[in-house]
This record gives sequence, C-alpha cells and structure tokens, in this order.
Amino acid sequence: MKKLIGSIVILGALVLLTSFFFVKKSETQVDKSRFLSYEVNPLQQELHFYWKNENTNTYKSFQNLKSELEKENKELIFAMNGGMYNKDLSPQGLYIENGETKARIDTSQSGYGNFYLQPNGIFYLTKKNKPVICTTKIFTDSEHIKYATQSGPMLLIDGKIHPKFRKGSSNVHIRNGVGILPNGNLLFAISKEKTNFYDFASYFKQNGCKNALYLDGFVSRAYLPSKNWNQLDGNFGVIIGETKTK
Repeated sequence: MKKLIGSIVILGALVLLTSFFFVKKSETQVDKSRFLSYEVNPLQQELHFYWKNENTNTYKSFQNLKSELEKENKELIFAMNGGMYNKDLSPQGLYIENGETKARIDTSQSGYGNFYLQPNGIFYLTKKNKPVICTTKIFTDSEHIKYATQSGPMLLIDGKIHPKFRKGSSNVHIRNGVGILPNGNLLFAISKEKTNFYDFASYFKQNGCKNALYLDGFVSRAYLPSKNWNQLDGNFGVIIGETKTK
C-alpha cells in the first residue's frame, strides 16, 4: 500500500512538473522560422546609423545608401530601418549620429501611435561600441554616446514583456526591432509575416534578451544578402547598417 501511495505521489509530481513546463514554454516559445534575425558584435563589426548624406539629402532607401557606400569603396552587409520618423523623414524623438544630437529626445508620456505606448525607449551605442537599450525614463544623455535612436514601445524591460501586450492579439503587422543578447551582442529581427507585439517580444525573450526595442511596423524592411533577403527599397528616416571596406 505504501508503495502504491508513493508511486501515486511521484506520478502526481511528474504530471504537475510537466504541466508547469508546458505552461512556461507556451508563454515564451514562438516559431523562430517566422522571423529573420541577424546578430552583430559591435566590438568587431562596423555598425553605423545613417540619416542624411554629405549633401544633406535623406538616404531614404537601402539602395541609395548602398550606392553611396560603394563610392567610398565600402560594402553594405546588413541594413534595417532604425526607428520612427515624421512626414519629412526626420527622426521622431532622439537621434544622435557620430556624437552629434540631430533630433531632441521626446519625453512626452502621451501621444498617438506606437511611439508613445509607454514605456518607450532608446537604443544607443557608446563611443566604445557598447550597446545599450533602456527606457526613455531612465536614459541619461552623455558625451560618450556615438549613436542613438528613440522608438517605442519597448518590447522587453528587464526580461519582462511589455505590460500592455496581449497574447493572441489581432493587431498584427510586419515588425522589426533590436535586442541585446546575453553575450552582449545585438540581435536585429524582422518578422517574415504579420505578427502581434506579444509574439514579437517573445521571440527576443526566447533568445535570451533582457531588453529589446521595437523599431517600426508595416514600413519595415531589411537587407541581408547573406540570408537571401534583399529588400533594397524603402522610404525611411534613420537606417542602421553594417559595412565593411572592400
């Protein structure tokens, strides 16, 4: 009898453990094939933010940026639109390029659109190429910042999915964003199909990111020829790109 009771207790424990595992798994696991991702080590790879060329013309598309870089004997390895923008293609919110503030930070707590879905955040690179993603609220400006772009909403805040995201939401679009991996590298991702915020944030969480930022929605594009992803069109404000000298 004691053996029977012991077996039932063990079996019950296994059932509870298995149930807990599948519940936890369902909270964060998404099909990785739904997303295109690219990992960048900013300490070893050349990552830059672009908005306007030497003639103060907005690059607008990856093709335009690629053509300009070729004149400098540089190759565009990867590109992604790098944040939201106004009708004149100027950056919405903070934008810093090569240490110069080109657009001021927007600290408004209310407004229309995803940018103002609080908390929103800022992705920046220091002059030592250390990447940081933080909420706008805790951001501190510094002379040590080389690049910065403000966007919203945050996807992950200290390992937690944005509190306003809902699993199973019907609000779906193509989406792109960036997160920081446990090894300190950057993870850029774009959905291959329309997806909601919860699933998109879950993808970054599933890959171990603690903080991640949404960059934009239906206008999103990515150029990554190494993975046969060759979107060269677009009409953007800021572009984030990896380059190398030919």
